[in-house]
Amino acid sequence: MIDWGRIEELRTEVGEDDFAEVIEMFLDEASEVIERICESATDSLAEDLHFLKGSALNIGFARLSIICRDSERLMERTPADDVDVASIRQSFEASRVAFAERLLAG
Repeated sequence: MIDWGRIEELRTEVGEDDFAEVIEMFLDEASEVIERICESATDSLAEDLHFLKGSALNIGFARLSIICRDSERLMERTPADDVDVASIRQSFEASRVAFAERLLAG
């Protein structure tokens, strides 16, 4: 679900002080995008999926990135209504919780 190696790599890249800010910014932005796509399939769904895919991959939320990648590919063949936005939200929330639990534990 989470690429913990990528999380540690990111922490090293940006430094401990900026790491929390980067994570907070990702969580805030991703939450906004996910809310938007869950409320209605917007004209920007493909762009939103692309943003989430790349951001999630960069931050280490591997499963979310894969779901968004697969959803992008699905949109190439089927209507946007076929995108399972509930699975996107579920993956994000599960990853967010797992990330927070790990930080609190260690």
